[in-house]
Amino acid sequence: MNADNPQTETTPRPWLKPGLALFALVLAVYWPSFGYEFVNWDDPWYVIKNPLNKSWDLATLKAIATEVINRNYAPLTMFTLLVEHTLFGLDAAGYHVFNTLLHGVNAVLVYVLLKQLTGRASVGLWTAVLFALHPVQLESVVWVSSLKGLLCSTFILAHLICWLRPERTPQQEGYGLLFFALALLSKALTIVVPPIVLLYDVWVCRKKWSEAIARQFIPGLLSVWLLLTTMQAQETTLGGLRGHFDLSKAHILALDSIILWKYVGMLLCPTDLCVLYDPPTRGIALQVAVASLGWLLVAGAAWRVRRTQPLIALSAAAWLLLLLPVLNLTRITTLMNDRYLYLPLIPFFAVLVAGCVQLAERWCGAESLQSSTVRLRLLKACVPAVLAAWFGMLTAQHLPVWRNDVALWEHTLERLPHVPLVRIQYAWMLRHQGRTAEAIEFMESTLNQYHPDELDQVRINDTITEWRQGVRTTDAS
Repeated sequence: MNADNPQTETTPRPWLKPGLALFALVLAVYWPSFGYEFVNWDDPWYVIKNPLNKSWDLATLKAIATEVINRNYAPLTMFTLLVEHTLFGLDAAGYHVFNTLLHGVNAVLVYVLLKQLTGRASVGLWTAVLFALHPVQLESVVWVSSLKGLLCSTFILAHLICWLRPERTPQQEGYGLLFFALALLSKALTIVVPPIVLLYDVWVCRKKWSEAIARQFIPGLLSVWLLLTTMQAQETTLGGLRGHFDLSKAHILALDSIILWKYVGMLLCPTDLCVLYDPPTRGIALQVAVASLGWLLVAGAAWRVRRTQPLIALSAAAWLLLLLPVLNLTRITTLMNDRYLYLPLIPFFAVLVAGCVQLAERWCGAESLQSSTVRLRLLKACVPAVLAAWFGMLTAQHLPVWRNDVALWEHTLERLPHVPLVRIQYAWMLRHQGRTAEAIEFMESTLNQYHPDELDQVRINDTITEWRQGVRTTDAS
């Protein structure tokens, strides 16, 4: 494909103006979050009570490099939190600003990557705009503890810019490998990147499988090492929702077929987002059958166009691969999350935007295409611009949910009042407000009426005992 504006290719830093515009867009949407607080949802583990971000001594640095924290081995993320704590202390504003700036950087990298892949500036720009504004990105940007996802995404996108090329120079190889290693040390999600690059080499560049696999040898070895480390952490540390832990792998795969369609719905119509989801795991046989048939049709279509439209097939494969680590094939403590869609959003909307561009060109015809008329530009931007405006509005509406504990857990309790974990977090919110008697009463009602599992029962009883002792101590003094 030819670029939309070939003459700009010779301009120094052709990404600068679009990049600045994307940055401004991100700041315009997310600046209210600079006044938000930490929330009692992993922020205590990662920031407030984390001993690894309080000191630069050798013992702390060694622990950052070697220890698993909250089910994740992410030393670069831990080191970044150390730097942030040194700069900002426990002032949440600095952490929110940093997350927002990272999201802005990622939006620019999305533009550069897709413009490079498609040869079309409009596809890159509009996909980056949707990436920047979509409401499912809120959790990744405004939740301080989601730093690891943002940081990992930055290095993954930089790696792909270096390696998704027909031919790579030694310099691009070197930088790409460095970015891959940094991404891997930020979050385990990076393990799915080598298969994406491999499929690009085979489907888009027409390389032999043997050559493509050989080119991924070092990233593959690094991925296997981190995968083993992270799997061990997931097996030994429990938390979150665990109702699906007793399901067989076949049952999980069946459930995943439905969840993947739910993700498609969230991308197209993100109007009912929440920090947690509790999809049904029983009585879903008909849904599984319909969902599975739908995915078979999608997979067949992607396979058929892999030679004529390889980027479409690559986008479908990348979307699935980027979601693969969070589909509970190795058990994790949540079935669904908004933040899981942070990177999968890119290939999904890249295909949608590219389709809109191609339809606009066909509508206008060859004559308009050659003259780059205003009509053609408007048609290309029509659907993406409407989506961007709608997504931006929804993001602005949902943003205040993350301003503090009260807003977050009142919103979540309204949607999932039956989930013990949500009720436990709500009780902790009451406790932090000094409403200890209400918190104890809420914990007791959760224990007696909402059937928490054995681990949560122990946690609730221990917490009630601790809080009651605290009340007696306060009364005695």
